[in-house]
Parts: sequence; structure tokens; C-alpha cells
Amino acid sequence: MNEFALARALHVLAVVLWIGGVAFVTAVLLPAVRQHVPPAQRLPFFDRIERRFAWQARVTTLLAGVTGFWMTARYDLWPRFAQPEFWWMHAMVLVWALFTLMLFVLEPLVLHRWLGARHARDPGSTFALVQRLHWILLTASLITVFGAVAGSHGGAWLP
Repeated sequence: MNEFALARALHVLAVVLWIGGVAFVTAVLLPAVRQHVPPAQRLPFFDRIERRFAWQARVTTLLAGVTGFWMTARYDLWPRFAQPEFWWMHAMVLVWALFTLMLFVLEPLVLHRWLGARHARDPGSTFALVQRLHWILLTASLITVFGAVAGSHGGAWLP
């Protein structure tokens, strides 16, 4: 296996585990918590479970970033960022940057405290906000994955 094939395989594996986990949390876990846990206990319960996924999300997000940057630098793919048909490369960087910011900065330093205070005042709407944000991030991620797979296999169309 050549180095590009290895980097791409690791990149795809990281994205599958990362975005697949986000899909599970968004489409399965959050609705189950909403259905089976009383409003005042939803966010604390969800936080306890989500912390078990956080390490996987951090590791796979880092691996996706490292392999993506390596492929771009090693094979001088920078000019693609100037071509509209490679919009999905911008999308990959944007989604990666959003998740990296959320996982490494906002969640540990701001969001847990802010959501906890908001939850104390209004548990129902706070949990609904968490669900909406997850759906927005998942939707952006899936559009990006679709565009990246289609684009890297010759689909040169704009959304």
C-alpha cells in the first residue's frame, strides 16, 4: 500500500467513526433521552453518556485533520481551494474546524457551564437547543461527506 492510500484510508476511517458517532448521538441517543428521561435530568444524563464518546470524537477528529493536512501538503492540493468545483474541500476544513473548536475549546471551557446554567432555568428548551445544534452539525457533516466522496470520484458539481 502506498503512503497516499494509507493516509486516505486512515482519513476515511477517522471520518466514519467521527461522523458515524455524531449520527448515532443525534438520531438515536438524543431522541431516546428525550423520550425516556424526565426534562430536569436529560442534560446531566446526556452529558454522562456523551463523555464516553468525547475521547473517540477528539481522537478521530485529530486523525482526520492530520491525514487531511498531510495529503493536501504532500500532494500539493492547495490549488484546489481556488477552484469552485472543489467546494467540498472548503466544507471539509470548515466542518473539521467547527468540531475541533467545539471538542477542544468550547465544550470544556464554555458550553458545559453555559448549558448547565441555562438548563437550571429552563431544562426543556435547553435540551431542545442541544438537539437542534446536533442536527445542524450532522446535516453539515453529511452534506460535506457526500460532496467529498462525489467530488473525489469525479463529480464536479456545485450544491
